[in-house]
Amino acid sequence: MFKNKKNLLLLILAAIIGYIVYDSTSQPTVDDLPGGFREVAMYRNENNTGPIVRVYAVTVEDTLSKDMAQYGDLMPYTKYGSTTVYFFNAAKAFPSTLTATEPHFDAQFSANCLAMYRKDANGQVSLAKGPF
Repeated sequence: MFKNKKNLLLLILAAIIGYIVYDSTSQPTVDDLPGGFREVAMYRNENNTGPIVRVYAVTVEDTLSKDMAQYGDLMPYTKYGSTTVYFFNAAKAFPSTLTATEPHFDAQFSANCLAMYRKDANGQVSLAKGPF
């Protein structure tokens, strides 16, 4: 079928490159999760030489969603930094801005916080339901 080894090698190389492209473009994203997740606020410190701190406020339509931990796992994370995601009921009031100091948003929204996902500097993951 193949007239020489060069054509066979090119076919194998093309198949490998095609698989790599397919695999890298078909990874799941937060948009693929059910539950009506929507990012409404984000904070990232300006320090690029030390630990990077990322904080997100996300509304959820399905308040019993089992995908909150998976959502947090899909968010950006930097080794030795931290990522925190606060989940709020989409039908209630939620913060539109976040700050550097904990709890990162105005206390008036604490009662509407369904859960808090945190990945710390050591890579330890926690999900606390009803954190306030």
